[in-house]
Amino acid sequence: TADLFGFLTTTPNAEVRAVHPKAMPAILTEPTEWETWLSAPWSEAKALQRPLSDGALRIVLRGEKEDTVVPATL
Repeated sequence: TADLFGFLTTTPNAEVRAVHPKAMPAILTEPTEWETWLSAPWSEAKALQRPLSDGALRIVLRGEKEDTVVPATL
């Protein structure tokens, strides 16, 4: 079996827009939202594709970041 993951994105809220103006992940914060996403028909679940309210996130670090490149091994 394979574990597969995906991200549903939406327009950014104020905090994310400052660092990434194109999009942010849709973030579900309440158990009722989780249940809706997992069980409800798409007509209901798609309403969860919205940004968090402005002020709901806090930026804790800013600055340049560079990931270390690890050569692929075959």
